[in-house]
This record gives sequence, C-alpha cells and structure tokens, in this order.
Amino acid sequence: MDFIELAQKAALEAGELLRENFGKVKGVEYKAKNSIVTEIDRISEDLIIRIIRDKYPSHSIFAEESGRDGSGSGHLWIIDPLDGTTNYTHTYPFFSVSIALEIDGEIKLGVVYDPLKNEMFSGEKGEGAFLNGHPIKVSETARVEESCLCTGFIHTRDWMVEENLIHFGNFIRRSRAVRRDGSAALDLCYVACGRYDGFWELGLNPWDTAAGFLICEEARGLVTDFSGDRFNIYNQEIVATNMTIHSEVLEVLSIGRG
Repeated sequence: MDFIELAQKAALEAGELLRENFGKVKGVEYKAKNSIVTEIDRISEDLIIRIIRDKYPSHSIFAEESGRDGSGSGHLWIIDPLDGTTNYTHTYPFFSVSIALEIDGEIKLGVVYDPLKNEMFSGEKGEGAFLNGHPIKVSETARVEESCLCTGFIHTRDWMVEENLIHFGNFIRRSRAVRRDGSAALDLCYVACGRYDGFWELGLNPWDTAAGFLICEEARGLVTDFSGDRFNIYNQEIVATNMTIHSEVLEVLSIGRG
C-alpha cells in the first residue's frame, strides 16, 4: 500500500466513524473561545493515527487534538480528524476528514473526505487532483463580480474577526456571492473542483489547510498569502483562487488593512 492509498484508507475509516455517530455527540469541551472538541474528534484522530502507525511506525504525526509526536523521520502526517466540529455538533452536514503528508518539509499528498456526500478529494504533488478518482480543475471565472467566494472566521483573535468582517463586506459588494460553510479543508477542495472560484481566511492552522492547499494547487489553482507570496501551511493568511481572479481578490483584500 502506497502513501496515498494509506491516507485514503484512514480517511474512509474515520469518515465511517463520523457518519455513524452524526447526531449522537454526547459532550462538548471548549479549547478556546468558540473552539470546541468532542469525544468523536478524539476517537477519529486515534483511529487515523493507529492506521498510519501500523504501517509506518517511525513516521511523525502532527494532529489537531494530540499535537506533534515524533521527530526522527522526514515524513510528517498532518491530520484533522474532524474539520468542522461545530457543524458536526449542530448536525449541519458540512464537515470532513483531512490528511496530508509532508516529506522533508514539502507537502507531497493530501486527501479530504466528506463522509456524508461520500466525496474523496485527493492530490499528489505533480500528479493532479481528483474527486472520487476523476480529475478536477478550478473554474474559468474571469472576474470577481462573476465569482462565488467563501471564507471562514476564527474567533481566537478579535482583530482577525474585525478585519475579516471588512473583507466580507467588501467581497459581498464586489462578487456574485460569498459563503461561510465552516470547513476550510472542504472550502479549498470546492475551489479545486470549481464549485467556488476563491477562498480566503485568517488564523488557520496547518491541519486545516495542508491537504486542501495541495489539492487546490494540483487542480491548477493558485494559493498565496494576502501579499501574494507563496503560501505555506504555517502561515495564518490564505488566499486560494482559480488563478484568473487572484490579483483582483488580493486587491480587494488590501482595502481597509492597516
């Protein structure tokens, strides 16, 4: 079994767990303001880690709930066992499992699985992006005024909320529509397959973006920070578009910034 097959296997098994327990969350804990975790997050994460460690015990793990473990390998698995926990807790049907593999500092593959729609997004560096095995690519929308965009709000820093409210207002006035669905991993994949034309957000973590970032790039999208510099998963600014509207999106994001 190669790396991408292992990632897909882990995502499918975790997704089945999420699907079986949808609507059955028993308890919620707060990690930070408006940042919650459930027992399902932890069970899903343990399942994914066990599947990976059974095959590659020396590989390192960087997971949302348990943190970073292991440093002796150039292989780092970056895991979000339930991206969209708030949605999941409220039985809002938009959440995913996200798994990426970083080798020697570079993201080489990513999978994002939506268990309710049974949609498996995947990508490998230089090999393209896929949805349930079929090639995908970004949209051909040429202007922001014709675009459907998405974003998200992280509540841990008040200034990020205030700044993104400005961006949200600016894009509402300029674009065809703006959505806020609550799973950054899926948002990036929706850009990759052309459902959205662009996505921006502040304050995300590596497990939120690692897989979706690669999938979007492999679908011929462009992913940068707000200044237009190449994105890396440890950067808390992300802009992903179909490339065609990227410069216009960056221009809108520059309005009202200190």
